[in-house]
Amino acid sequence: MKVTYYLEIFSSWCTYVEPVWAALKQAYAGRVEFEWKLARMNPEDFPASRSQCDWFYRRSGGTVMHCPEMLNSAWVEPSRNGHYEAAGRVAEAARGLGFEGDKIRLALAHAALREGRKVGDLRTAVAVAVKAAGRKLDARRLRTAAESPAVEARIVASTREFFAHQINQRPAFVVSDPIGDKAVFSGLVRREPLVATIEAMLADTAAYAAHAAHHGPSPQH
Repeated sequence: MKVTYYLEIFSSWCTYVEPVWAALKQAYAGRVEFEWKLARMNPEDFPASRSQCDWFYRRSGGTVMHCPEMLNSAWVEPSRNGHYEAAGRVAEAARGLGFEGDKIRLALAHAALREGRKVGDLRTAVAVAVKAAGRKLDARRLRTAAESPAVEARIVASTREFFAHQINQRPAFVVSDPIGDKAVFSGLVRREPLVATIEAMLADTAAYAAHAAHHGPSPQH
């Protein structure tokens, strides 16, 4: 079975759910396939100012998640008018260059939401990624890939895929199994419903496999 995680690097809710994602990957390693995909936010979805961003952070981190530390809004640049595509392009480009795990995108999110770095700037985003990769990424090659039509096309495709599930909140998780079941979670950041769903699907898949082993495939007519 498979869990697909749709995210936006600048999303505070995605930052809050990362420990859950890491715990799920560890708990179900070898039994469940895990994949992340970018679901780019529209420009109008971004905060228009630092004060507005701080309001969101106080609500999400303080009131809902009870985080002891407030996120850093210094990454916000009102002059961009909601265009922060560089970070996602760099994360997707790094994946295409062999860094398929979470390390690069997490470094970009940490640089922005924890350190307040302006990773909406392509040069800054590349520098963050190269450092996170332990200098195993060539900056020039990474930037070229990040600016390529192929990387942009992959992000556009995964964003369309996200919206095709009739959802608009990130993080989002799509859980699917070989027997055709699918569960979609949009905006949830708690571990319990995801674990319950994964366990139920694993049990159902095992039951189908046991039935097939004892009784063979279903009759065609």
